[in-house]
Amino acid sequence: MHSSLRYTEHRPWPLLSAGWVMRQTWADLAFVHWEIDAKALRELIPSELEIDTFDGTAWIGLVPFDMRGVTPRYVPAISALSDFPEINVRTYVTYRGKPGVWFFSLDVPNPLAVVAARGLFHLPYFLAKMQVSRRGEQIDYSACYDQRVFEASYGPKRGEPIRSVAFARWATERYCLYAAGRKGQIYRGEIHHRQWPLEVADLEVRKNTYLRPFDVKSQHPEVLFARSIDVVVWKLRIENGIWGDC
Repeated sequence: MHSSLRYTEHRPWPLLSAGWVMRQTWADLAFVHWEIDAKALRELIPSELEIDTFDGTAWIGLVPFDMRGVTPRYVPAISALSDFPEINVRTYVTYRGKPGVWFFSLDVPNPLAVVAARGLFHLPYFLAKMQVSRRGEQIDYSACYDQRVFEASYGPKRGEPIRSVAFARWATERYCLYAAGRKGQIYRGEIHHRQWPLEVADLEVRKNTYLRPFDVKSQHPEVLFARSIDVVVWKLRIENGIWGDC
């Protein structure tokens, strides 16, 4: 049994009966959020998906982190292929009562991951130049793809409690992603992990152009941090009954 499957009480719906197909660990995550008008998001997301809001407000998230041990089930993880940084831009949606994540972009420096994720998960992965280094608990993070640039330092803010607990759980405790196929298919990809071990983060941004395509408003006053979480992933499933070429 994968270690994450020992903790299921927090899930909003039961685990899938079919076996999971991939495992990975997410480490040194920062969750940064900005308000955005839901109407501005509507034209960017398939109409079948409902934009999810917190207290009536929609949000765009930017999440830099490290992927580690990314590998299919039963296959040993090889560091050169399985360990790499990622930064994604996301928002939050629901479909048929299940809240999930919609990704606008996912940038990694691993070409194999780009090909696999685009082909198997229909996700907008891009091959970026990235560099991550650490000074104690401080993470220095740099990512660049085309006109997208993110340069920042972040880390846990010791001893400070999370004040926006309800928002933190709303934005992070999501156990599926949604993606769209070329012929209008809506895919759901289920995941599982234990409840997020969240902390408040310190964040110093030197440059960030990842949000240029979006008319964002105020940044959320709290940046969240998580040290590490183990994850299992299931195969995508078509949810809207449209079958065709993937």
